[in-house]
Formats: sequence, structure tokens, C-alpha cells
Amino acid sequence: MREITTTNLEDFGYGERADLIRLLTAWNDQGLPEDFEADGVHAMMNKDSGNVFLTNDEFQVAMMNGDKLEIFYVCGMCGHEGFAEECRLDDHGCNECMEYEDHEIIEVNK
Repeated sequence: MREITTTNLEDFGYGERADLIRLLTAWNDQGLPEDFEADGVHAMMNKDSGNVFLTNDEFQVAMMNGDKLEIFYVCGMCGHEGFAEECRLDDHGCNECMEYEDHEIIEVNK
């Protein structure tokens, strides 16, 4: 089975290494995002998308959002992903799950 992610810097191309430098500089200048656990932090790249990010022992992800290092969220219910403004999580899923459930309820009630 082919691995989608890698921590091997040899697999990073020129652009991905430049992204990694931006990421590490942001960590140096801004610190890690609030609520991002500092245990086991390491850089990783998604070989399919070319996205470079930090992850940790809790499987959290931090990526650059413009010039700011922010947590990148993935909904365990529907798979929707994004930064806080795009993927608002709560105990029942995310904003996409809620919109789908609302749509289903409206369709059933018609």
C-alpha cells in the first residue's frame, strides 16, 4: 500500500521545502496555535496534495492560513476539512454535517 504522507525531507521538493521554512519560521515567530499539543511535533507532507504541515502525537494538524499558523480541522463524521472559519466542529460534527442534516429534515418533512 502506498503511503500518502511522508516525514522524509528527501521526498519534499523545492516548493515543499520552501513551505516548510515558512511553517517553521511561523512557529518560531508566533508559537504553536492555541490548543495545539506540543508533544511529538514533526513536519509532514501529503504527497498527493503537496501540503506541508505540522502534526503531533494527538494527530492534530497545523498549517499556514495566509501568514498565520493555525489548526486545520477534519470532521470525523463527514470528512469535511478546513480552518476554523471553514470547519466549525462541535460534539455533533461540523457545520457541513449540520447543513446536510437540516436539508435531510426539510426534505423528509415535505
